[in-house]
Amino acid sequence: MSEELIEIEEEEFTSQLTLPVFKRIASLLRPHWKWVVGFFITIAATSSTDAYFTYLNKEIVDTGIRLHDTAALTRIAWIYGSIILFQACTVFTFIYLAGVMGERVQYDLRRMLFNHLQQLSLSYYSQNSVGRLIARVTSDTGRVSDLVSWGIVDSTWAVMNIITSLIFMAIINWKLALIVFTIIPIMIFIAVKFRQFILVEYRVSRRTNSKITGAFNENFQGVRVVKALLREDENTKEFQELTTTMYRSSYRAAWLSALFLPTVQIIAALALGLIVGYGGQQITVGAMTIGGIQAFVSYLTFMMWPVQDLARVYAEMQHSIASAERIFKLIDTPPEVHDRSDAEEAKTLMGEIEFDRVDFFYEERKPVLTDFSLKVKAGEMIALVGPTGGGKSTIVNLLCRFYEPRKGTIRINGHDYMDYTLESIHNKIGIVLQTPHLFSGSVRDNIRYGRLSATDEEVTEAAKIAGAHDFIVTLEKGYDHNVGEGGNLLSVGQKQLISLARAVLARPELFIMDEATSSVDTLTEALIQRGMEALMRGRTSFVIAHRLSTIRKANRIVVIENGKIAEQGSHAELLKLRGHYYRLYTQQFRHELEEQYGFDEAVGISKTSEVSGEPMAAD
Repeated sequence: MSEELIEIEEEEFTSQLTLPVFKRIASLLRPHWKWVVGFFITIAATSSTDAYFTYLNKEIVDTGIRLHDTAALTRIAWIYGSIILFQACTVFTFIYLAGVMGERVQYDLRRMLFNHLQQLSLSYYSQNSVGRLIARVTSDTGRVSDLVSWGIVDSTWAVMNIITSLIFMAIINWKLALIVFTIIPIMIFIAVKFRQFILVEYRVSRRTNSKITGAFNENFQGVRVVKALLREDENTKEFQELTTTMYRSSYRAAWLSALFLPTVQIIAALALGLIVGYGGQQITVGAMTIGGIQAFVSYLTFMMWPVQDLARVYAEMQHSIASAERIFKLIDTPPEVHDRSDAEEAKTLMGEIEFDRVDFFYEERKPVLTDFSLKVKAGEMIALVGPTGGGKSTIVNLLCRFYEPRKGTIRINGHDYMDYTLESIHNKIGIVLQTPHLFSGSVRDNIRYGRLSATDEEVTEAAKIAGAHDFIVTLEKGYDHNVGEGGNLLSVGQKQLISLARAVLARPELFIMDEATSSVDTLTEALIQRGMEALMRGRTSFVIAHRLSTIRKANRIVVIENGKIAEQGSHAELLKLRGHYYRLYTQQFRHELEEQYGFDEAVGISKTSEVSGEPMAAD
């Protein structure tokens, strides 16, 4: 996925940290609660020992050095060594547990997303780009995983260090601890505000960077148009404006970042001054020791970095929360087409199929089918023809129940097809598309995709029926030949024959061919034609074709225009009508003649054919 797309994804959300999102993320950790408990115990132990180290330094000064007590120094040294060994174990444990929690949450999220994407309707994929969905499953889940693991580590570590430091300061001198306690919220507030300002500039910079990337892409891909239309100066001006905007936002972000640390240090210095001043007075009256003052200074310095960490983690969490919102929005999206609670399994699709006054649209106020009615007998071959955008593909999409009618009913064997489960309908339909898609793997694997339980012999037989066997055996490894990603190692015709063999292997009761011969040569078209005839024999079938010569044997040709049936009948009947189909056929007939004989001669032949009333004669 390109950086540009990821950047655009980030800019879709500018969420603040919200409790509902955190609760939902926390719910992902519920099945792994033992790991969570172990993590908090070990990180608390690590933070406590860190704070205790500073307390031991106080004891070294006050007891060992000031009183020259070597026994105390020896005892403290042993405690030091023991704590270091203990802390090594706890540090390893909490980092390991944090990593495991993050990976488990990412695994659960990706599994949930993938399973949900399998259930979503085709309409969802029509409205959302593949790149965005990939971003959800890869980039966004990774960010939530980072939030769960290292976001929790950093924030918990920071909070624990502040708490344990305050506790030990209170043990040493509670009055001085109160001074520090009042300063810490001020430091956190300033740190968070700085990070918010920096984040605003960062978002402007990222948004502008996305536009710059888009400008680069458009200029490089459309360089010929740019030069032809003399757009160089205008494009340079627009690009200059974008880069200037990005420079200014990046400059402001850098300035704020540079100002942030000195501001925190000034506040810390004021706190140190108060501690040293008040602590010195306490020493003179014997209420505090030199080691205690040293410990206070160390604790305050020790807390300054966690405060900055909290501000940094807060800024990073914004992106992770935005990723979580995108993921949860996708998971909460219900499939538009789903089974009814009382849906039954369709025993067969071999009976009569009826479209009864069906209305359908993809977008409101843009009807595709209007009051569409059509009855198809069992075993009948129906050819759907007509201009692009007339609704042909929509009819088969509705029949496959990729979409459902907005109004009206589709019946199979007299029953509303929404009374049947989606799985039982899809199991009985075979489809060959205009642009065939093959999966990475061997030819055999791609054919077997039609029925995973099929034997090698059945795969070979399906290939023979589809007319694919002859070219497959000429490949270097035959049926074990790798087709490449998306089948890019094969020609379009070869991919089409393999997808046809896949449909044959599926043993469908209803067969759909969606312009499957529009992108192949004449020889391959003939092979596909023979395979189609073998597959459609005895089956109800729907064929969408622009090459009208491929559908002359259809039982019925239905001409679709503007979402309605303009006319229907056999090839011969429709030619005699001299209506919509006649015009489509003769236009294509002339085009083919022009390609074969040239314009002048083609006009003469086609006129002669029309006078004789047989535009088929030269076909």
